[in-house]
Amino acid sequence: MKPVLLPPNPVQHFYLGGDRIAALRGIVPETDRQPEEWLGSTVSRFGFDTIGLAVAEDGSLLRDLVTADRAAWVGARGGRDAADLGILVKLLDARQRLPVHVHPGRGFASSHLDCPYGKTEAWYVLETEADCAVHVGWNQDVDRDELDRRRDAQDSEWMLSRMNRVVVRPGMGVLVPAGTVHAIDGGIFVAEVQEPTDFSILLEWSVTTSTREESHLDLGFDAVMPAVSTERLDADALGALISTAGTAPAGPAFRALLPDAADPYFRLFDAAGETVAREAGFAVVLVREGAGALVSDAGSVEIERGQVYAVPHAFGAWRLTGEAEVLVAAPGAGWPGTLRGGDVR
Repeated sequence: MKPVLLPPNPVQHFYLGGDRIAALRGIVPETDRQPEEWLGSTVSRFGFDTIGLAVAEDGSLLRDLVTADRAAWVGARGGRDAADLGILVKLLDARQRLPVHVHPGRGFASSHLDCPYGKTEAWYVLETEADCAVHVGWNQDVDRDELDRRRDAQDSEWMLSRMNRVVVRPGMGVLVPAGTVHAIDGGIFVAEVQEPTDFSILLEWSVTTSTREESHLDLGFDAVMPAVSTERLDADALGALISTAGTAPAGPAFRALLPDAADPYFRLFDAAGETVAREAGFAVVLVREGAGALVSDAGSVEIERGQVYAVPHAFGAWRLTGEAEVLVAAPGAGWPGTLRGGDVR
């Protein structure tokens, strides 16, 4: 088996953006609310059957290809279902500030949503405008009753003033554990790696086209608010969620771009030029710059800027040749065995 080329798969959403995705992927945006592309996805948007699912050049759903030959694609048994790849990769191009929101953890998802995955996620900054920031975690303990009142009042200023603000630059990686309140400023373009779900609890919906009724996973706020941490995320804990490894140029070794705490959930690497070999395993490859080839004993595939490939386990150990620069997203270390243990603390 060889890597499968995945044509552009933009997703319409409730916030503005998408022009930088279109430029990278060589497409014309259909609207100004096309701020995401789901890469190598075998899961769909919450509440929809097919939105977000990756499609191969021949029109086949990647979900169906994986289900038909799971061993060849992931080389492992277990997981949520036969199409489970262990990760969801996105391009996210925000042209407005994203709403303050939270994703539930595995315990909550298992008991309330019949899913073993929560939604721990991480951002890798591709481009950003000056002084743009991400907002991650509370900068002080927050009273739950007060948070409920401020949520109902849609008091954005109150919420943002109590969150940690981190100015970002290209090459930074930021891990957002499940339960952690967060938002992204407009002007930031990221590659996002996450658990393969679309579970979001919106504490702030008024800055988007979403509504209160669409903000609580169809469970009601009384049910979902316990999934939201109200504890302060102090400076040391926040620092442990940030990596600056990618701020230096990529090289011939596949370099980890996220903090170590991300490893049980997902991994993200970069490399450029003539590289060392990478072990066999499912991966999503985004070609950021240049041209080259993915090469293994099973053959080679020519690649160029803007392309995305789903690389099956059966392609074997592979290396990059030529003058391309790539991002490589892979399931967490030890997956799918790590899925049984719930969230890592």
